Amino acid sequence: MDSVNIECKPGRVFGLMGLNGAGKTTLMRLLSTTLKPTSGTAQVVGYDITSQPEKVKEKIGFLSSDTGLYHRLTAEETVSYFGKLNGMEEGKLKRRMDEIFDRFGINEFRKRRVDKLSTGMRQKISIARAFINDPEVLILDEPTIGLDVVTSRTIIQFIRESKQANRCVLFSTHVMWEAQKLCDDIAIIHKGKILEVGTLDQLRDRTGLVDLDDIFVKIVGE
Repeated sequence: MDSVNIECKPGRVFGLMGLNGAGKTTLMRLLSTTLKPTSGTAQVVGYDITSQPEKVKEKIGFLSSDTGLYHRLTAEETVSYFGKLNGMEEGKLKRRMDEIFDRFGINEFRKRRVDKLSTGMRQKISIARAFINDPEVLILDEPTIGLDVVTSRTIIQFIRESKQANRCVLFSTHVMWEAQKLCDDIAIIHKGKILEVGTLDQLRDRTGLVDLDDIFVKIVGE
């Protein structure tokens, strides 16, 4: 990453858009404390990612396409395990799991092993795992990639609900219509640099274009 500077606010969805290899996942890993920056820093809910990584982890839910599930665990065991890693009390964890499993339609396969589940089912478990600790900040790296229409709609609605609950949502995608529907603010990243940041209307004003895909191509220049 090269001198990236962005601000994501509560109650808003911040879209991070870029080509494959642009740096979206790297930036999200840095903010989630999975990676350490070689220079600079960032704050998440007032905590520094370099000096207070454990505090940051308490406040976030992180979904990455590179974060695998344990195939020999059931859906229930997987989410429970991550809830316990977050220090959740047993009673609260059970109530939270029941709530989330009902919301995402996981109950029908909660006792099945992950290696017996479809891609969409696994993604629902990954979302539940990221959301189990009721985080103030959600960092979602291309959460709908490879999913069917119904599962994608469920996740998009979940993002909208998170915004309404005043959570801060950082959401990466290269699907233009998702960004147009969901994002309050958009950053276009290319080769590790942020080229533009603004609302969709602001990006339209700056480029003189209407469709986000045309705006993106003009800014990226490829």
